[in-house]
Amino acid sequence: MKILLTGVTGYIGRRLLPELLQKGHHVVCCTRDRSRFRTPFAGNGQITVIEVDLTDEKTFDAIPADIDVAYYLVHSMADTDKYEELELMSAKNFVKAMLKTRVRQVIYLSGIVNEDKLSKHLLSRKNVEDELKGGSYHFTCIRAGIIVGSGSASFETIRDLVEKLPVMIAPKWLLTRCQPIGVSDVIAVLSGVLMNEKTFDKSFDIGSEDILTYKEMLLVYAGVRKLKRRIWIVPVMTPKLSSYWLYFVTSTSYKLATALVASMKVEVVCRNNDLLKILGLKPISYEESIRRAFDKVENNEILSSWKDAYSSSGGRDHLSKHISVPEFGCFKDSRTREIVNRQECLDKIWSIGGETGWYSANWMWEFRGFMDKLAGGVGLRRGRRNKTELAAGDALDFWRVIYADKQEGRLLLFAEMKLPGEAWLEFRIINNKLTQTATFRPLGLAGRLYWFLVLPFHGIIFSGMIKALTSSVKN
Repeated sequence: MKILLTGVTGYIGRRLLPELLQKGHHVVCCTRDRSRFRTPFAGNGQITVIEVDLTDEKTFDAIPADIDVAYYLVHSMADTDKYEELELMSAKNFVKAMLKTRVRQVIYLSGIVNEDKLSKHLLSRKNVEDELKGGSYHFTCIRAGIIVGSGSASFETIRDLVEKLPVMIAPKWLLTRCQPIGVSDVIAVLSGVLMNEKTFDKSFDIGSEDILTYKEMLLVYAGVRKLKRRIWIVPVMTPKLSSYWLYFVTSTSYKLATALVASMKVEVVCRNNDLLKILGLKPISYEESIRRAFDKVENNEILSSWKDAYSSSGGRDHLSKHISVPEFGCFKDSRTREIVNRQECLDKIWSIGGETGWYSANWMWEFRGFMDKLAGGVGLRRGRRNKTELAAGDALDFWRVIYADKQEGRLLLFAEMKLPGEAWLEFRIINNKLTQTATFRPLGLAGRLYWFLVLPFHGIIFSGMIKALTSSVKN
């Protein structure tokens, strides 16, 4: 079958793609920014990549008419303060676009919406579901609660809280019940409903057999990791204070933390969990999903991460917008140094950030990340998806990977921290020499003052970094 996969660069989309390819389908990968699309799977000619922005009807001509099934995995939570409007507009445009195709089934991954009073986030998903129902095709809606897997927002948030805090004084929403499900079961369900007539024109809740409070989820994780943790619930923590608490302790952005807190006050428990039986699937337990996720982290096998989504930084720009580093009106710190061992230098560059750090004055990077958090930025806590691999679109601490070609010897990063301007950091190897260039395009007087204030620290940070990158322990 020919399948349109929207949200292919997102957390679920990246994991569903290889499953569909393995089953022999031809997948039309729909992405807003082609430069962000990456896949380690050759696909044997089974992949077509198209650039479509569902908020812009002018781009819809790229969608082929001969698709059989479409997956709607688009979600804009925390991209902007008006994400509900964007999500509804995207859904309406998608339905219009499908009228020009022969699509027979549309599959939508939503959230469990069984309470009368929903958060803005869950209500937005319900509105999108209602909109998608109106198309001239069979509609299947899969409603999941907390999705647990390596790189998922839920797993990373739980991991941050438990690993960092031996004692927690937590808000009362930690007593809210939910029904988590492992990401492997979500992928199995999304694949299993494909052209399955038993699922046509229906909505299903999916979850594991475990119904837990968020407090219990934290304690189960602590048990798996053999960590002793104490959690006290206080009733006086306001939603805003709760959002700040989550924002500063975990790697979430403030907008995402706000959306998560609002949603965590709503129970997400299945009322109709029959789909797993229909598909003959036995879901793994929450504890097992934690073990599997942590195994993937330990073995550096995280296939996708929520941090690579634009929602982790609040950005919506195309990467290609930043791939040409400007020259006019910019300040630069450029350093060149001979390489002792090219491969070792490349390996160091491709391992930079995250747990490895920045090779020089790491405490300064950490302080800058802390200051960024205070200003409402992403800070350093996003880390990186993979310890040794980088690709365009990846989050890398408070940077975004714009271009990465190891064979060519070039890595280009764009800053997503709070700045009075725009910043790039580039590493390029030419003729056995590494050139390391930091570029800053200031915005007004504040930008110029900022550059000269941090200039004294550049000598320490950037000179130490290039020296560490070009030196070799093998000689």
